[in-house]
Amino acid sequence: MALTARTISIANSNDYKNMIDLLAIQHIRLDRNIEKIIGIYDEDNLVASGGTFANTLRSIAVKQEYTGTEVINRLMSELINEQYRKGNSHLFIYTKPASAKSFSYFGFKELVRVEKKAVLMETDDGGIEDYMKDLKEMKVEGKKITGIVMNGNPFTNGHQYLIEKAAEESDHVHVFVVWENRSYFPTEVRYRLIREGTAHLDNVTIHKGNDYIISSATFPTYFLKEEDSDVSVHAELDLRIFGHYIAKALGITHRYVGEETYCQTTASYNLEMKKHLPEYNVEVVEVSRLKAEDKQISASHVRSYLKEEEWEKIKKIVPKSTYDFLRSKEAEGIINNIRTSDFRH
Repeated sequence: MALTARTISIANSNDYKNMIDLLAIQHIRLDRNIEKIIGIYDEDNLVASGGTFANTLRSIAVKQEYTGTEVINRLMSELINEQYRKGNSHLFIYTKPASAKSFSYFGFKELVRVEKKAVLMETDDGGIEDYMKDLKEMKVEGKKITGIVMNGNPFTNGHQYLIEKAAEESDHVHVFVVWENRSYFPTEVRYRLIREGTAHLDNVTIHKGNDYIISSATFPTYFLKEEDSDVSVHAELDLRIFGHYIAKALGITHRYVGEETYCQTTASYNLEMKKHLPEYNVEVVEVSRLKAEDKQISASHVRSYLKEEEWEKIKKIVPKSTYDFLRSKEAEGIINNIRTSDFRH
């Protein structure tokens, strides 16, 4: 075989069609998040393809007659080298259960799986074990230990109310900030505003969510904000990581979540949460959203008000720390981006 590798783009309609056909034969859809697709060719014949997205490898397929040959080695080498060029060394693979074993030969280990649908694997270099070790150092003993996951884009009175209610009803609360930098408000800003908005609560710990909570690896469709058939699978993978690893490391017994009436993806996630977390002895508590002037408070409303410069409305639905930040020079670039862009989560 004379194997060569090249990038596949939509502009090259013939290569793109061949790649879609190859995926279809393997019963694989092209992941909508993929940033770059690499094809392996034997002469001019496409025999394998795979894609990269953030620090993950996705939509990997090899022609049936080329399985067990050097083709998969070449494809994986190209994909991993592409990730290294982007500065990503800790990698994840989202794959079919039947393919999981073959990726173990490339240094990947299984994290969690959705039976008959998907497996999430990561490079075997510490990964989840190191994260759990760090979490265990922050474990607090108690009868009721609560976990909360939030994006906070930005942090509102509604977010604050959810944490305060959990803090009042629990021995300790662990709040995980979504660390994926795909929101209007950067990760460090969201983390800071949540810390400042909960500084008065002495039984709350704020954590950085890392790659293991609502990230490109565990739940990419969370950031698409539209209906997608993969939402339930991605949600289950994310929740199984939370239940099997994170809740276990911190002794979490409950997970508090705000009622969701605006975003279908998040509403679906909440349903999956109620279905799967009890398997790990984690009870889900859904809290009705806080209202202001008979309207449920939402971060999307804050962003809408920022677009229209309705500062008095914003002041009524965010903590002082968030409001002060929004009025600062540091926030000017964020606000300008909101005013000139379509809304994201």
